[in-house]
Amino acid sequence: MMKIGVLGLQGAVQEHVRSIEACGAEAVVVKKIEQLEEIDGLILPGGESTTMRRLMDKYGFIEPLKQFAAAGKPMFGTCAGLILLAKRIVGYDEPHLGLMDITVERNSFGRQRESFEAELSIAGVADDFIGVFIRAPHIVEVGEDVEVLAKYEGRIVAARQGQFLGCSFHPELTDDYRMTQYFLNMVKEAKA
Repeated sequence: MMKIGVLGLQGAVQEHVRSIEACGAEAVVVKKIEQLEEIDGLILPGGESTTMRRLMDKYGFIEPLKQFAAAGKPMFGTCAGLILLAKRIVGYDEPHLGLMDITVERNSFGRQRESFEAELSIAGVADDFIGVFIRAPHIVEVGEDVEVLAKYEGRIVAARQGQFLGCSFHPELTDDYRMTQYFLNMVKEAKA
């Protein structure tokens, strides 16, 4: 059985665990670096990216996460997790992990009170996926190897680059597990 980790430092951890288990895989809440060795793929959940970064620094996760990626293991960043994956962040000099060739803008859809849901057409996933946007970032620019999977009102909200998947919204906050299943399929392909 595939083991999918959810970085358990802060954010929507249990919701991702539920999604992973609903798709028939084993979920592991990753709170220790050693746990990265036992998983096949990793979800970087939504939450607050600067808080997550501080905790990643505090517990020494930055380099091990980069090594996890260098080993070819798939990673899926949702909302704040997307920001963690990005090589460039508007208004910031340095990225967090800097793994995915994208530029993101934080809170680009507004603050908490401007949160919303929208129906999205996501390539390879669904034509009718409900995205939950909470203080969501968006992808401003993608590198040439990055496939844009979805846009909302002209803004890129989901993309894939090889083993990396990122989205602006929270797929784990609905009972629609197709986005999680898409990631699990990526993990299955990477293991083959």
